[in-house]
Parts: sequence; C-alpha cells; structure tokens
Amino acid sequence: MLSITFRDLIYRFRQFLIAVIGAGVVFGMALLLTGLSNSFRVEVANTIDSVGADAWVLPTGSTGPFTSFGALPLDTVEDVAATPGVEQADPLAVVPTTTTVDGEVRSLRLFGHRLGGLGTPEVVDGRSAEAPGEAVADGRLGVDIGEQIVLSGVQLTVVGTTEGLSLLGGTPNVYASVDDARDIAFQGAPLITTVVTTGTPTSPPGELTVLSSDEVQADTVHAMGDAISSIDNSRALMWVVAAIIVAALMYVSSLERLRDFAVLKSLGSSSGLLFLGVAALAVAITLLAAAFAVVASQLLKPMFALPIEIPASAFVVLPAVAIVVGLLSSLVALRRAISVDPSSAFAAAQ
Repeated sequence: MLSITFRDLIYRFRQFLIAVIGAGVVFGMALLLTGLSNSFRVEVANTIDSVGADAWVLPTGSTGPFTSFGALPLDTVEDVAATPGVEQADPLAVVPTTTTVDGEVRSLRLFGHRLGGLGTPEVVDGRSAEAPGEAVADGRLGVDIGEQIVLSGVQLTVVGTTEGLSLLGGTPNVYASVDDARDIAFQGAPLITTVVTTGTPTSPPGELTVLSSDEVQADTVHAMGDAISSIDNSRALMWVVAAIIVAALMYVSSLERLRDFAVLKSLGSSSGLLFLGVAALAVAITLLAAAFAVVASQLLKPMFALPIEIPASAFVVLPAVAIVVGLLSSLVALRRAISVDPSSAFAAAQ
C-alpha cells in the first residue's frame, strides 16, 4: 500500500509540489507569527535585564514603570537606599518621547540612569555614556555613532549602540544620564519615575509600590495582551488554511484514484489499510511543507517591520502540527476511498 501511495506521489509530482509550496508558505507565516508574538515577551525581558535591578520602587498606584507614568522626588533614592534589604539604589527616569531621524519622526523610550549605575546597558558597538549630553541608542532607531538626536530641545550625541533593547512592539530604547532625562521630561525638576535596587526593600519608606522584575515583566506583557492574542489567533488560522490546502489536494487526488481504490478493495484491502496509504501521502506532503516553511520564513521575514524572535520550540512543534494537519486532511480523501464499490474496478475494465 505504501509503495503504491508513493508511486502516486511521484506520478502526480506537480500537483503535490504546488500543495507543498502553498502549505509551506502558510506554515512559514505561522512561524513568523509565532516569532512576532514571542518577540513581545523577549524584548521586555531584554530591557528589564539591561537595567540589572532586583526591585523597582514606584509611586503608589503605579502598575509598572513602562505602563504607567508617575513621578518621585529625587531624594527618594536616599530614603530607599537606607531601607533594610537594599544593597544599592539608583534613580531611573523612563520617559516615552520622540525624535526626528532622517526627516522622519521616530518614537522611542528614554531611560535616564545614573551613569555607570543600574540601568547602564551593555553596548554592542561604541561605548557607554560617560557624561551628560551622551546617549546609547538601540540599533532600531537607525542612528549611527557620532550622530546627534534632539529630544524635547535637548541635544544628545550617540556614543554607543545596543541590540534587541526595545519595548511595546519594537519601540527602541535610548539610554542617557538621569540629569538629561530630567531636563527632557521634567524641565530640570528633581524628579524621577522609579528607583531601582539590588536587593529587595523589606519595608519601603512612605506609601510606595515595590515590584520585582518578574512582576514588571508580567505587567508590561499584559499591556500587550490584545495584540499577542490577535497574533496567536491569526497563527491558528494559518494552520486551518494549511489544512484546507492539503485537504483540497487530497480530495482531488482521491477522485483521480477511485479506480485504484476499487481495485485495492476488490483485492481485500481494509478501510484501515486504505487510510494508512492516504494518511501517509498527506503526512508526507505536510512534512515537506514544514521543511519548506523554515526556508520560506526567512525569505518572508523582511516583510515585517517589527522584530521577529522565533523560539527554538517552534521548530520542534512545527513537524508535530504538520503531522496532525496531514492526518486531518487525509480524512477527506478517506471518505471517498472507503465509499468506492469494489465492483466498479471491473466495470471500468469492461
């Protein structure tokens, strides 16, 4: 049965190749959507890791440093530093703002930190900011080392670049001194948005909110919940579309093989054996499509302006999903196969 099935695969090679390419492109889009959904979580984790804090001290009522905006007096840093459980406390001002790059307005998120302290990111090119007026920008901003950016009238020179540090769907981070951030966000007033610490405050002064890095990450990802859910639903739709493509081919193929099925049934083939042959063909197509999808996803990746982070687990899940899609698609052809009257094989011969 399997020999007959794969001979049919060779005989109708062009038809099956079209199905492989069609389903492969759809599988590839599903991989990219998986990477897009995952990138929202990865960029949040990368940004939080770049700060290097164990705890984030925020104004009362703030849900997180990236999803709500509040202000703390600068001297709160000293109060937090004196709190039991705190090893180091530094100011941080996280401010959403814009700049103009090559005549285009670009959104960014400014991180004002104590130079050399918590919040200083690891650079991949150039160096860290060492004085007010200097900044480190993520590569997604599209600014080279030595170029200048203007934020709310404050001019900063980019001295280093980072990679993979963005928020909320690819909005690049820019890191500068907390003094520059205060000039940009608070007109120089002694205000910040959060105090970051190593060690966790056991009893924060006043009515302040203390969040762990895990809680900050959960809050930020939750803010993008609708976007992530929509992407995940679209990915599920891609699986359905792939199943429809393969099922349509299997149905057409079964119509062309009705006499083959009749002959096999007349020779004593059971419905289970027929299903094995049909299912093997469908699974072979979907597995080939899955292999093609890995290549297609890389070719289609430049279509997305947002970062794509395809997890390794997706490449493990893809073959399993392909097999399930193949088995479900084969049910369409199986119905035709088992409904054939064995006597039709002899009628056709006459």
